[in-house]
Amino acid sequence: MARAVGYYEGPLQEAIHRWKYEGKIHLTPFFGKWMAEELFHYWDADIPDLLVPVPLHVQRLRGRGFNQALLLVKELGRHTGIPYPKRILRKKTPTVPQVHLSGSERERGVRGAFEVFGKGRVEGKSILLVDDVFTTGATVNECARVLVAAGAQRVDVFTLAHAVRNS
Repeated sequence: MARAVGYYEGPLQEAIHRWKYEGKIHLTPFFGKWMAEELFHYWDADIPDLLVPVPLHVQRLRGRGFNQALLLVKELGRHTGIPYPKRILRKKTPTVPQVHLSGSERERGVRGAFEVFGKGRVEGKSILLVDDVFTTGATVNECARVLVAAGAQRVDVFTLAHAVRNS
């Protein structure tokens, strides 16, 4: 299951853009609290067992200075009490920025890019994978695939925003 608290358009898109690309990290507590307020509209209080952020490759992390998904996870954990162990998922391969790629190009681009550290840490667990924006689902699908392969019982996705597809 994948859920988002809003659509990636208008003021929310602008706010996420400023937060993510202009380093306006003071927006993090607002985003995290909003997500925490919405989380239990979708999941029972006993689900999930763990919060896991979608990781950035170390090169992108150095360039941006922060992982926006990790910032969201920390806020969600603070508000909900759901644990977020360090280094469950790692992006081992850098990928080109996904923003201008088609869905199939995104899927090919992220295939094999992620790995799980300490596979026993996710075995039998219900995981809530957290990211800022759900666009085509290629990145979160690949993350979920490796988490399930490592023994996760269930992987759901929770994002701040969901991109609106023009039909």
